[in-house]
Amino acid sequence: MYRPRIIPVLLMKNNGLVKSVQFKNHKYIGDPINTVRLFNDLETDELIFLDIEASKKGRCVEVQRVKDIGEEANMPFGVGGGIKTLLQIEQLMHAGAEKVIVCTEAVNRPSFIKEASAEFGSSSIVVCMDIGITFLGGLKLYSRAGSKSHSIDPLDFAKKMEDFGAGELIIQSVDEDGKMKGYDRQISIDIAKKITIPVTVLGGAGSMEDIFELNQMYPFNGYAAGSIFVYQGNHKGVLINYPSHETKMMCSTQLL
Repeated sequence: MYRPRIIPVLLMKNNGLVKSVQFKNHKYIGDPINTVRLFNDLETDELIFLDIEASKKGRCVEVQRVKDIGEEANMPFGVGGGIKTLLQIEQLMHAGAEKVIVCTEAVNRPSFIKEASAEFGSSSIVVCMDIGITFLGGLKLYSRAGSKSHSIDPLDFAKKMEDFGAGELIIQSVDEDGKMKGYDRQISIDIAKKITIPVTVLGGAGSMEDIFELNQMYPFNGYAAGSIFVYQGNHKGVLINYPSHETKMMCSTQLL
């Protein structure tokens, strides 16, 4: 029985964890290491950590911070933020990351993905595509944590990333980020149908029902989210949570 991965995404800023709405209005939610320990207890499938300031500040996600996470995490995890060189990838993987997630450098220098996959294997290289919808209803590709737009066709870009050796794509909705009103289904499905490598969808999930409903429409490899795993209630009180084994198995049933 196939069951997609259900993945909490944690945003790092100034050595803490934050949550955003449309990549802005960051709210502090806690310490990364304590949060990892809580997700350990909840037997989480996988974690993703994204340093949201790294690309803007011209640096890479901090290796020591990744090492600290790796020493605590009982689950595989991926990290992203400002990754631009093969040496950085090597250091992050030695620090404990199973995967590295590249966004800005993949847009600026697509050949970097070919170099990285050749050196470390496709399974270690994930490309995150930040996607928004234009005024006329078209798709727009973004980088630098959603702050810079590009005149690159997202569908063509997704295919190029596959051809260049990316092992997985994360399709993140800039417009739905943090709103908790549901995934942007059409963007994700349109891109996933263009390629054959695994796709994880991110941005906008407000409940497990959003995951169940989307995988009825299309069998994504992974469903990632932030808010539903760190908030509780209408006032968004911070509470680290994760679906039970029984709830995750419901997701498997939906895919049959």
